[in-house]
Amino acid sequence: MKLFQCVGLSWLALAVAPLWAQEQTSPSTTAPTSVPAPAASAPLLAVALDRDEDSERMPTPPPVSGETYPVASLAAERANYLRGGVTFNSAYIDNVLGSGAHPVSDISYSVWPTLALDESTPRLHWLLNYAPGFTFYQRISARNETDQTASLDVQYRLSPHVTVAARDAFQKSSNVFNQPNLAAAGAVSGGVQQANDSVIAPVADRLSNTGNAGITYQFATNSLIGASGTFSNLHYPDSAEVPGLVDSESQGGTAFYSYRINPVNTVGVTYQYQRLLSYPAAATNQTETHAALLFYVLYPQPRFSISVFGGPQYADSGVQFFPGATATTSATAPAAHSWNPAAGGSLSWQGRWSNIALSYAHLISSGGGLVGAVRQDSAGVSLGQQITHSLSASVAGGYAQNDLLAALPLPGGNGHTISGTATLQQQWGQHFNLQLGYTRLHQDYSQVAVLATAPDTNREFISLSYQFSRPLGR
Repeated sequence: MKLFQCVGLSWLALAVAPLWAQEQTSPSTTAPTSVPAPAASAPLLAVALDRDEDSERMPTPPPVSGETYPVASLAAERANYLRGGVTFNSAYIDNVLGSGAHPVSDISYSVWPTLALDESTPRLHWLLNYAPGFTFYQRISARNETDQTASLDVQYRLSPHVTVAARDAFQKSSNVFNQPNLAAAGAVSGGVQQANDSVIAPVADRLSNTGNAGITYQFATNSLIGASGTFSNLHYPDSAEVPGLVDSESQGGTAFYSYRINPVNTVGVTYQYQRLLSYPAAATNQTETHAALLFYVLYPQPRFSISVFGGPQYADSGVQFFPGATATTSATAPAAHSWNPAAGGSLSWQGRWSNIALSYAHLISSGGGLVGAVRQDSAGVSLGQQITHSLSASVAGGYAQNDLLAALPLPGGNGHTISGTATLQQQWGQHFNLQLGYTRLHQDYSQVAVLATAPDTNREFISLSYQFSRPLGR
């Protein structure tokens, strides 16, 4: 399925989702310097246990919820608000072209209008984020860019025991860090199925779209079942900008059963299916996976969870094609089948003034721009601290090792990505916010042409925001 068809269909589906969806008094982040990136939206389901009117309702366990963990402290949460504003950003980048031969530094200037709409009713909760962006470079005007970031989350409680949810996130960016809001805390998920966005092409136009929809049914006091479907698409409009990287997409489905032993301990089992596609030249590489995983979740407190999962994962790969073959090497790798271990764990704690999220996973995933499916080891961390009523700090980081599943005749692009961002925010009154931050990116993919000579990239930035908020239904 083409990227733009998927975008249209997913937004059409979400447009009618309020006819189904659910209430949840779940958190939304307070007004940061800009609307958070879609992937970092606070979860609307699992973290609201302590606010739920029905204390017997089971939260969806993190390994199968499809949600990211919250990135705001409890003191920073608000619901039923319309928020908007504009952010002005200036940054110094020491390698604006992502080139190793002769790194070029530059200063960028950005403006980001922002809009966030968060509304809850007794049954429905929906959250919309939108942030277009415009960036101008002082020296290299050819790199001026226009970005788009949008996300929509919808949940609806069909009955006291049945909940449906859907979400969609779209991003267009040519930023070296592949995200317009570099100050946003990184998205951390405890799930067994998520898109691979760890391979970052410097200053290349990039379109991505991810979405999922699911339903849960609590058929007994301590028993919950559910099913969900997911998709993701990655498209590079100009392939000449990204030699060695290719378009990719994935579809998948999950079904699970969860049993609550007591209010603190929950166990369960899940089945996961994935169809992973990539498109080198005019060919198609396809891998299908099946996994049967056990999971365990510990809830020491309503806003504190620790989860682990593990089990076997089977991969069925068709003939794999790759770009860059020579007269003495084959352009394909044969079909292959393999059994692989899958495992992971996560932790999320949301306090009055602090929040933390950690995760690790070893899974077969989409290549995220590489020529085929990969065995991936990934880890993420997000820390936030409200220092005073008006001063806050955050640190976010990620690591991913991507090893191609297929044994290609030529090295195909194995490598790793490490990134991190640290920020400090000062709120002035109700409308103004000043933010200082630093971001570092390191990649090592020696066999991917566009990344082979890319050195580390560092970015220091300062942002000034004006924001307003209006209560809804009051």
